[in-house]
This record gives sequence, C-alpha cells and structure tokens, in this order.
Amino acid sequence: MERFHFCGKIDYVAIETNRPASRETTLLTHDKRPITIDDLYRISSVEDPRISPDGQWIAYVHRAANKIENGYMTNIWLAPTNGGPPIQLTRSGKDSQPRWSPDGTMLAFTSARDSKPQIYLLRVTAPGGEPWRLTQAENGAGSPAWSPAGTHIAYLSAVNAEERWKEDQGMAEDPPPKDKLEGKHRQERKEHDEAKRWDPRPVARIPYRVGTAFVDDRFSQVYVIPVAEGSEEGDAKPRRITHVDAHYDQPQWMPDGKSILSQRAIYPERDEPHRWKSIYRIDLETGAEEQLNDDTHTCGGASPYADGAQPSPDGRWIAYQRNPSRNLPATNTRLAIMRAEGGEPRDLTLEMDRSVVAFRWSADSRSIIFNADSDGSREIYRVTIPGGEIEKIIPGTMDTELLDVSRDGGIAFIACTPLSPPELFWQPPDANQPFQLTKHNAKLLDEVIIQPTYEMRFTAPDGQPLQGWYMLPVGYEEGKTYPLILNVHGGPHVMWSSSTKTMWHEWQVHAARGYAVFYCNPRGSDGYGEAFKDAIHGQWAEPAYTDIMAGVEALLEKGFVDPARMGVTGGSYGGYMVAWIVGHTNRFAAAFSQRGVYNLFSFYGTSDVPFLISDEFDTEPWQNPETLWKWSPIAYAHQIKTPLMIKAGENDYRVPIEQAEQLFAMVRRSGGTVEFLRYPRDGHELSRSGEPEHRISRLEHMLSWFDRYCMPDREA
Repeated sequence: MERFHFCGKIDYVAIETNRPASRETTLLTHDKRPITIDDLYRISSVEDPRISPDGQWIAYVHRAANKIENGYMTNIWLAPTNGGPPIQLTRSGKDSQPRWSPDGTMLAFTSARDSKPQIYLLRVTAPGGEPWRLTQAENGAGSPAWSPAGTHIAYLSAVNAEERWKEDQGMAEDPPPKDKLEGKHRQERKEHDEAKRWDPRPVARIPYRVGTAFVDDRFSQVYVIPVAEGSEEGDAKPRRITHVDAHYDQPQWMPDGKSILSQRAIYPERDEPHRWKSIYRIDLETGAEEQLNDDTHTCGGASPYADGAQPSPDGRWIAYQRNPSRNLPATNTRLAIMRAEGGEPRDLTLEMDRSVVAFRWSADSRSIIFNADSDGSREIYRVTIPGGEIEKIIPGTMDTELLDVSRDGGIAFIACTPLSPPELFWQPPDANQPFQLTKHNAKLLDEVIIQPTYEMRFTAPDGQPLQGWYMLPVGYEEGKTYPLILNVHGGPHVMWSSSTKTMWHEWQVHAARGYAVFYCNPRGSDGYGEAFKDAIHGQWAEPAYTDIMAGVEALLEKGFVDPARMGVTGGSYGGYMVAWIVGHTNRFAAAFSQRGVYNLFSFYGTSDVPFLISDEFDTEPWQNPETLWKWSPIAYAHQIKTPLMIKAGENDYRVPIEQAEQLFAMVRRSGGTVEFLRYPRDGHELSRSGEPEHRISRLEHMLSWFDRYCMPDREA
C-alpha cells in the first residue's frame, strides 16, 4: 500500500494502486449510517484563507446551504494558527472576501447584508465590535485591497458611461430619503427605469449573456477610497481611477503605493474580449494606464481562485498567470514573472508542463508558492526567483484551492480529501507537515460511512497509460456483483482527482445507494501535460471515448461489477460524452446526461464561449460544417436505445437549453426511451452552486432513474 501522510497529527489519506478484487473488504460499520442526499444541507466548505500580518490568525469564509431560504450563507471566521478553536466573526450570512489591514487591526470585507454588496470594515482588536460600511456604491462594490500604508482601499464597482460622466462632472447624488416609504418608492422607480432601459434589449456583441444573466452596459472600474480612523459611516469619498469600457480584475497595489495593477481586456470592443487580457499599471494620481503585456498571451489563467497579477514584496517583479491566446482552452496555465518596469516575461512552469491554479509570493521575494493540477492531485509547490527551480513542498492525495503565505513562511490552504469535504490547513514556518485547523464537517463525518477511493492504473488500446479511481458500494461483500455508475468529467480540459470537491458528496451518495463508482481522466484532461490535454483537438470524442471504455473494461476484470447493470452520467463536456457513449454502444443499462453539448454547430451560435469551437476544431461553422456534425453526438441520436434522462437549466447561457431540447426531440422521434428535466432559474452551475432544492432534486431524479434500470428490484 502506498501511503501519503499529508495531514500530520490529524489525519492521513491512503490510496492503493491496482488493488486486486480478491482483497476487497467491506467497510460497513454498525455505528454509522450511509450518507444521504439530504446530507447536502449539512456539508459546508471553507474558502479564501487570509493570514494576519503577525501570522497568528487566518481569516476565511465559511459557506453552508440554507434550507429554509433555499440559498447559501457565507460568514467570516478566524482560526488561530496555534490550533485553537475557530471564532465566528460575522453573522449576516452574506459576507465574503476578508482582507487584513497592513497593521492587522482591521478586516475589510464584502457584504450584501444591505441588498447590494458593499465594502465593510471591522476592527478585530475590539471583540464584539460592529462592522461599519465604507462604500455607498450605487451598483455595489467588492474586491477590496488595502494600500501598503493602510490609509486607502482600492475596490471594484460597476458603472456605465453615463454614470462615469456624472461622477466626472461632480454631479451631486440624490439626498437621503426622508423616510422608509420614500426610500421604498425610489428603489421601485430605479428598478422600473432599469427594466425599461432594456425593453427591447439591443444586442451588438458576443457574448451578450453570461452565467445566468444578460450582459448590460456597466463595467467593473477601479476606485480608491480613504480609510480615516473615527470617520462616520458614509463620510469617505471614493475616486475612480479607470475610464475604459472594460471589466477590470482584482486590484493589487504596487509596494510604493503610487500605482495599482489590474487586468483587463486589451480589445474591449471585440467579441469575447476576455480572450486577450493584459496587465495594466494604473497611476494613482493621473489614472494613466501602462499596458505591460502584448496580445500573444492572455493574462489571468482559467482558475476562479486566481487573484490576478501580484507584485513581489520588494517591488522588483510582477508575477501572473498566462495562457497562449492561440488554442487557449487546451494550453496549460503558466506562472510567469516580469520586471516591475516591464519587459520580456519569463514562464516559470513551462517545463513543468502543468497548469497553475493559485499562487503567492514569499515575504523575501525569493520564491513563489503555488498549487498545480498534476497526476490526479492538486499539491503545493515552490519555485525560486530568479533561478526557476521547482520543488513539491506539500504533497498528498488532495485537491487544494486557494492558499496564502505568511510573512515568516507559514502556508495556509484549503483542501478536500477523499475522506472529507474542504477544510482549512496550516503548515507552520519551518515545519514539514501541515495540520488541520477547522473541522466544520466533523459532526457529519462522525455519523456517516465514508467510502475510501482506490486508484486504478490502466492502459488504452494504443498503450497510453491512464489513471482512474473507483469506490465500492456501502455494505460490499466479496464475491457479489454490483451495479456501476460511470462518471465523466466536463471541461473538456479539467482534471478529476480522488478528492474533487464538487463531486465528493455525489460519489459518496452513489456508493451509499449500493452502486460501485468509477471515473477517470481520459485524454483531453488537464494534469498530465499539454500533449495529453490537446489529444482530442479537432475530435472531441476520441480518443476520450476509447480511454473511458478501456477503464470500464479494466474495472470489469476485477469481478465486482455486474456488466448488465451499468449506468453512465456526466455534465457539460461530460454530458457530451454520455450522449456520445450511448450513441455508439448499448452496453449501459441507463444514462443521465447533464447540461451537455450535443450539437456543436448550434452551440457555437448560442453559447457565451463560441471561441471554444473555433479553437478546438480550427474552424468556423460555415467553413467546415461536416466536421462539426461528425463530432456532434446529436448526429448519432437516432442510434440511442439506452434509456436516457436529460437534465438542463433554463438559464444556462454556457450550454443553452436548446442543446437538451434538440437531443430530447431526436431521441424520442427516433424511437428511443428518453425523459427531460428542465430546471427554472438555474444555469450551468446547478449541480455545484445552484439552488439547494434543485441540487437535491437532481440527485433524487438521477438515482431514481438508475434504480429503475440498474436496480429493478429496488424500484419495484
């Protein structure tokens, strides 16, 4: 057995490579119960760790589902780095983005406690004190960043050209309402006028809708506001320092406090402007912008955890993430540095051939700490400056997210493991192992059976080595066979691990229901090098389909899966692959396809990322429609005889619901067995961050569908 001791004195994670079926043992215990779908309401996560300047505290965000409100609560907590119990700092349920003042006495954070989000301040040296609102932005504010001296905060707020003009003219804001009723009427009038502005809605560029909402004419601009001790709430007056119709990213102060770094589109007037982003240095006094990168690469990376460009503490370097603009989806996100005054950038992780997720400078500016997707785990590394030597400093079977580095070299990070949802970990300075600081999920984990994950190495027919994982059903007994749920990841260029946060509960629920679980990283996945990632270029379904089926064959050889009772599911590109699989084989008893891309031609014209087709297939639809049709699952929909359930969100603007509508019509009209689930209000992220009730419903329908065809005795 190969063991990775990663949680020090708290815990460890064990995996076993190519474990023979004859050694499988049951893990069913008599004092614990199987996990349930409704346990989703009890699983919480931690996010965005921020270490105090003195290294004694870590501020973080705690996120939990709110069953009554059918939403989520986010509050800010403090965890002492000495291992004491965490302290809840805020309680509005709408707080995020904690940021320490340079002297460590205050936290700035974003809160939507009063409708639209605003920047609040809280003095942490006065326990029990109330936060006070710093900004009064009409359209909300977020992404606070303290100046090096702690006298100002930069933040983002969205405004349109007319609103910027009024600010530049110094036009006075409306006086405060006389009473609550007048305030209510004003708000109703504003909402009415805003709705009328978009009736009808003019569309001139692509994308014109993103996430679950239509794009308007407001763009996130950088503002700077003074922080004066003892001032009354609302007294501070902000100043906008940007003036371009483009979305600016998280602001970062240069160490001298004279300028701010932010990333924005180089060509904001073009379609899909996010494809060409650069770092801009913005002069604090004049607002003059200096572009630091050309358009051969786009800055920022693909990760939602990135903070944007970061100057080194000594002010000599700027570190950032970038991808080549050409074939953007299938390239690795690289960590790069450049001189602070500009100049030729240098890729630090190019030879590593892995995608960087998040990073932080060391206090001495001599190294950068980062995490990266590699071989089924997301571990933590250090790269030296300027030498470029890379070493793995926190290994383990884990999936890390954001991280932070203290002035004396301590590392805080969020990690999900096969045995636990995300928690906060801390590796003290000069230590060689981290330990777990939070146990928000401990009570649930003490009650339920958690099935371990077993790694499985196998090869494709052409000899390509591949990696996958499986879980045994709760109550497994050697010698018996069980139904299987095959899971296929999306992306297409993402990497699943034994610890993938977004799938942790779902896989455990499948095992608790009596299913074996299998998933793998076929070619096209991140984490195995750029050539592996780009192997499906121009032919999305291959060799991924062959790789996945090779994994199924390798699992069947272990002898515990009933080949007549196999189901398959996946979302987005995973939904694409589900439809492709059942359009090319009848080996599965049932399929559940989620938010999938089924018609590449129409996807191009309705999605908010049409460049995905242009880059991945080296063509526009009118240039080579035959190729797009050949690799569209809908072209083979008439061959689908596997019972198929299709799930989609009506507000999904990444993979619009028309994709599901077409597949449903084709399968049904050609005589297949098919049903269609439409979820109102939610979009592409339904399974991960959608309405909790919808997430529960999705799992209930999924398992009911699989039970019907893979466990008919249970269904009866």
